[in-house]
Parts: sequence; structure tokens; C-alpha cells
Amino acid sequence: MSAVHPPRAEAAVDYSRKWFVMTAVVAGILMATIDSSIVNIAFPTLVESLGTTFNVIQWVSLAYLLTNATFTLGVGRLGDVLGKKRLYVTGFAVFTIASALCGVAPNVGALIGFRVLQALGAVLIMSLGSAILVEAFPPNERGKALGFVGSAVSAGIITGPALGGLIISNWGWQPIFLVNIPIGIAGTWLAIRNVPATPPHPGQRFDVPGTILLSLALLALSGAVTFGQDMGFGAPPILAAFAAFAVLTAAFIAVELRSPSPMIQLRLFRNPMLTVSVISGFLVFVCLSVTVLLLPFYLQDIIGWEVGFVGLLLGVEPLVMGVVSPLSGTLSDRIGIRRLTLLGLSIMAVGLLVFRTFDADLTPAKFLLFAIPLGLGIGMFQSPNNSAIMGAVPREYTGLGGGIMTITRLLGVTTGVAVLGSIWAARVASKLGGALPAGGATAAPPPVQIAALHDVMTIAAVVIAGALIAGIWGLRHEARARSAAR
Repeated sequence: MSAVHPPRAEAAVDYSRKWFVMTAVVAGILMATIDSSIVNIAFPTLVESLGTTFNVIQWVSLAYLLTNATFTLGVGRLGDVLGKKRLYVTGFAVFTIASALCGVAPNVGALIGFRVLQALGAVLIMSLGSAILVEAFPPNERGKALGFVGSAVSAGIITGPALGGLIISNWGWQPIFLVNIPIGIAGTWLAIRNVPATPPHPGQRFDVPGTILLSLALLALSGAVTFGQDMGFGAPPILAAFAAFAVLTAAFIAVELRSPSPMIQLRLFRNPMLTVSVISGFLVFVCLSVTVLLLPFYLQDIIGWEVGFVGLLLGVEPLVMGVVSPLSGTLSDRIGIRRLTLLGLSIMAVGLLVFRTFDADLTPAKFLLFAIPLGLGIGMFQSPNNSAIMGAVPREYTGLGGGIMTITRLLGVTTGVAVLGSIWAARVASKLGGALPAGGATAAPPPVQIAALHDVMTIAAVVIAGALIAGIWGLRHEARARSAAR
């Protein structure tokens, strides 16, 4: 069994510079989020300018996503062992240099390679930023601090597509990467100046075998889920990837149980606060993938709205989320976490079910009846849920806690895009007698596409209900634990 280090007496922490630390962390999260959301809008331009095809150019995003999924947890744990500041500053520098290289890439192969380097910088920033912030704020302000992280993510999601469209239409695709350079330089300076060099917990070692096994397992899972959409989940390479994930995960658990300094203390998941929060967060991001994948097709192809107007409407959800996140985080510091997460999940489920009333005659006002509750529910849920995850791990594992938050989001969205997208296409085929039209599901008659969307939104609402049930169980378990402790 893995050894458990005894707790140490924590040195007094200087919280007077917490808002300066906030500026350094928000700068990093904002830069990485804008970059991840700005690139997709450039795909048509990149295909034309670099003389390639969509199947090739999609690797500009896929390489970035797979790199993030592979290294996030390992980097989080490495920050716990070596110290977070040096890795966080390194992340800014790597991301900035890689952005400059992306902006001058001579061909698509070079661009994809530089995107992998850029993703490594983003991993260092996103995995460690939340942990640095949690350590900079007192425990009774953890929810508030993480709420501002939610606002930064929302701002990046909203800003990326709009900024990308403006830049590409006036100056081409290169500046969408070069715009990161001044932000990265400023962020590096902020991190060097303001992030405290908190020494790591003594006696820890980096678990190299466990990290390699888990990274390969996550790569196998992400690859299977990503490529299964095109190849089919029953294709031999996809089944082999899922089998590799299962074998590697089993090997990882065996190694962790014997490691004197494991990458992940598996006993942490005996805490229902952590387990329920991770499961709930994963399920929420699975369902939110619907808005990323299917809503643009519905609003543009079926309703007939212009792409710019669709972008504005799709920005309502993250805008509401960004406003609500710090408020719900602050409130969770005062009244507790679980009731707020349950309220947020309930609002999300209602918002998803509202979509069942939509048809081909949708009005913008009616769309807001879907977007606003969804954003409100996410904002109400996410900050307290992240606070629960970070509060459930020991201080010497906060880097890993930040990695768990990030990987929950990445795998949730990736899984949701694959699974719910496949379900939508299958429902379209079913309603057409079992076969899709030559142009795929998006070429089906609008009433058929809408009916299939209704089915998918209902499934998403049921999944959220599952997260709600898990949250209720967690609430009761935590109440019993408090009663037993008295």
C-alpha cells in the first residue's frame, strides 16, 4: 500500500497579495481560453492559405486537445513535487514562444507541431493556475477565487470567436497566434513578480511509472473517443484503443497501490465530496458539449440566422455563467457547497428540457429562455463544484486537484461531442428508416433534425438528473459524516 505522509504544520501564509496573484492566474487562463476558442473559426482560411484539406487542418485542434488530455494530471502532480511557480512561469514562456512560431509557420505540418508545443505551455498554465490561486486565498474565500476563474474562462470563450473573426477578416490567420505574444509577455512578468514561490511539501517524489501509465491511458481514451466519431466505435483500431485504456488503467492502479509516493493517492476518492464532484463535473461537461457541437448547425442551417448573429446568441450562455460564477463561489464560502450545486444542476435540467419546445420558427427571445437558464445553472454549479474538488485534496496535492478539474472538463466535452453527436446522427437515421442521406445527418429534412435534437436534449437532461441524484447522495452522506463527528 502507498505510504501516507503525516501532515505538517503549515507556515503562516501571507494573503495580502492575493489579488495580485489573481491577475497573474487570470491572465494565463484568459490567454489559453481565447486561444483554444479562436482557432476553430480560422479553419476555412487555413485550408485555403496552407493548401490542405479539412481532414488535415483539424489536427491543428486535435493535436492541441490530445496533448492537453495526455499531460494535464502529470503536470499538476509535478507542480506539487517541484514547486508550482517555476512551472507556471515556464508555461507562460513556452506558450508565448510557441504562439510566435505558430504565427510564422510555413506549412500545416509545422503549424501542427508548434500547436503541440503551445499545448504543453497551456497545460502548465491551466493545471497549476487554480492551485496557485487556492493557495493564495484563505480557505474561507476559496469559492470566490475559483469563481473568478470561471469568469476568465467565460470571457475567453466569448472573446475568442469574435476576436478571431475580426482579425482574420482584416489581417489573415497569422495574427490570431501573434496576438498572444504581448499577453504572454505581460503574464510572464506578472507571474514572476506576484506568484509566491511556495516550497513543496517535503518528502515527495515524482511517480514516473504511474505518470507514464496514466498519460498513455488518457491518450488512448481521448484518441478512441475522438476518432471513433469518424471511424465508428466498433472499428478494430477504436476497440483496440479502448482495450489499451482498460489495460493501462489497471496497470496504473496496481503501480499506485505499491508506490511509496504515488501520483494519485487513490484513498482520496473514498471522500464522497471529491468523488461526487468529479463525477458531477464530468457529466455536466458531457451535456454542455451539445451547445458546442449541434446548436450552430441548428441555428444557422435550420433557423437561417447569420453566423455573426449566431455567435452573439451563443455568447449569452458563457456571459451569464461568467457573471454568476464569482457570486455563486462567494456564496458557497458562506452557506456551503452542495446545495448550490444541486440548485445549479436543477436549473440546467430545466433549460435543456425547454429546448423540446423549439421548432423551425424559433425567435431570438425564445432562444434566450434556453440560453439564460443554462448559463445560470452552469455558473451556479461550477464554482462551488470546483471548490469542493480543491477542498477535498490535501494541500500537498493541490496541483493534482487543479489537474483533476481540468481533465474533468476536457474528457467531459470530448466524450459528449463523440457520444451525443453519434446519438443525434443515429436518431436522424432512425427517423429516416435506418439510413442517413448522402450528405450526412445535416442534410436530413429540418423536421427530422429538430426531432433528433429534441431526443438528444432529453438525454442530456436525464444525464444531468443522474448528476443531481449523485449530488443528493453526497449531501446526505456528508450530513451523516458531520453528525457522526459531533
